[in-house]
Amino acid sequence: MSYVDGFIAAVPTENKDAYIEHAKVAATVFKEYGALKVVETWGDDIPDGELTSFPLAVKCQADETIVFSWVIWPSKQLRDNGWQSIMEDPRMQPDQNPMPFDGKRLIYGGFNVILDE
Repeated sequence: MSYVDGFIAAVPTENKDAYIEHAKVAATVFKEYGALKVVETWGDDIPDGELTSFPLAVKCQADETIVFSWVIWPSKQLRDNGWQSIMEDPRMQPDQNPMPFDGKRLIYGGFNVILDE
């Protein structure tokens, strides 16, 4: 069964173009190391919550937009092997492809697929 990595971040709205360029490089690298698909989405209809919400989760500021992204892998084993190579790849180093957002507020997790229709 496939495996999915999910990401949520708050990106300064003025950095949208820089984020897209960053994401294009990252997607190329992820796919070279085995990812099947990389999806990046730019928030459009993100409600504020009182107890939980995407904005609360990443401490989104008024001048930021939520980004929701995921990477689909053929398996967790290929994902684990791929991640090690991705982290070592020069194109993913901060001096080569800096994150145009505050990485400390990035939420990330790996997920087993339980339904895919």
